Amino acid sequence: MIVVRTTGHLFDHQIRYPQWEADNATLQRWLEELNLGGVILLGGSAAELKMRSQQLQSWATTPLFIAADIEEGVGQRFPGATWFPPPMALSAIAKRDLILACDYAYKMAAITAQEAIATGINWLLAPVVDVNNNPHNPVINIRAFGDNPAIVSELTTAFIKGAQQHPILTTAKHFPGHGDTVTDSHLDLPTISHCDSRLASVEIPPFKSAIATGVDSVMTAHLLISAWDKNYPATLSPYILTEKLRKEMGFTGLIVTDALIMGGITKYASPAEVAVMTVEAGTDVLLMPDNPEIAIESILQAVESGRISEARIDQSLKRIKQAKEKVKNNLNPANNLNFLSQISQTEATQTVTEILEHSIEYGGKLPLRIPQNQTLRNLVITDNLLNSNFLDICSPAIAIPEKLGYQTQVLDAYSLDCILLDNRKTLLQIFIRGNPFRGTAGLSNIAQDIYQQLLNKEQVIGLIIYGSPYILDWFKTIISSEIPWVFMYGQMPQSQIVALKKIFDLSQDRITTKQQNFGF
Repeated sequence: MIVVRTTGHLFDHQIRYPQWEADNATLQRWLEELNLGGVILLGGSAAELKMRSQQLQSWATTPLFIAADIEEGVGQRFPGATWFPPPMALSAIAKRDLILACDYAYKMAAITAQEAIATGINWLLAPVVDVNNNPHNPVINIRAFGDNPAIVSELTTAFIKGAQQHPILTTAKHFPGHGDTVTDSHLDLPTISHCDSRLASVEIPPFKSAIATGVDSVMTAHLLISAWDKNYPATLSPYILTEKLRKEMGFTGLIVTDALIMGGITKYASPAEVAVMTVEAGTDVLLMPDNPEIAIESILQAVESGRISEARIDQSLKRIKQAKEKVKNNLNPANNLNFLSQISQTEATQTVTEILEHSIEYGGKLPLRIPQNQTLRNLVITDNLLNSNFLDICSPAIAIPEKLGYQTQVLDAYSLDCILLDNRKTLLQIFIRGNPFRGTAGLSNIAQDIYQQLLNKEQVIGLIIYGSPYILDWFKTIISSEIPWVFMYGQMPQSQIVALKKIFDLSQDRITTKQQNFGF
């Protein structure tokens, strides 16, 4: 019933998050002696992940769940595999052509499932089925399929059906709906105060669609839903998980918690008490407890004292066995030896490009004409320079403008003051989106003021936004109708190529010819 976090890298010196990821000796001991149910992986390339999953399965007493938060394809977390645009890109397509958007959701899931299995993953912690109807939501944001419950339900169904083409587990998250919050549950406990009828009409329909389509698991949200339970967060609420999800909605699969190291739950009770309470509430799998030994010991004591019945544990064990039976052929570490032929195939790359091209938005006087006899600046702004896996010296957002005569300046959102001291004509490229632990999905007041000043000085001659459409909405209120702009949901290199091709009107032949020099 316990799934712990570990790195996808092979060696201890590669561990990036030691507060959450045990060293190999400790992890091997846990897997051998505690009979843990699985691991959730982050870090390492797709090829390295294949070796890591084989290593972990060889240590395990019982074949493991190997899970990952791959809502945007395996390449989102593990370089080398296919990285899709965020799910909200499909919502943008759905507003014009729902059938096409559902087709892309199906293909996206099928490709993700194939590549996940090839690397050893057997449990997709996806799709996100929250309805992101709050533009200030800092953590769901473009991870959701959109703000319309009907469209989210349709895309959810298509995604799950696509994944079902392969023997892999899927997850609808975050129950009963994390879309209308302004607090990141990684940092604190959000409260949703909507009435029961509002929950039934907006938040719950996508979960009903997921259950009807045969989703394998439902992930809980660390939220206080006052209309349903004024005292306990959803993760710890018997009423929400057992009465609502199990009995009323008829869900018979696995209930898995969101990570138990998140601030939304750690501030509520001690790790030992949280472990016991979530089992009492109806959870089958505890994801990322702070210390699995403490979690197991606390549950054992609760059973021995009579607080939790053995029958309750047996119910979860039965569901876990059923889930592992579904993916049993993926539990053998010797399987999928020819995995490289299943990663980043031509169809996958083409599907990514099509989604990007069908979800792009643009305006102003396109294309961007390059001023003659002037020193030009390519100003690239990202949330966090130290955690931007979509940017390096050879990334299209940097390499293509440099070939066109722009000088690169890269800053993060906390270092914007200096940009006003530079009077060069500027191509402004902004990478910003909602993400866990970020705390906000928008622009700070300081950032808004600086961007406003840049525009007032008429320095900005072109604008590209990668990520959140809510940032685009703000810029639309202040930008001149003359300035060419492009918006992309994705931030990955493929997205950068599509955006720059559009704003500069670069032909595919020209892009392809330059790629050798760009180092793509």
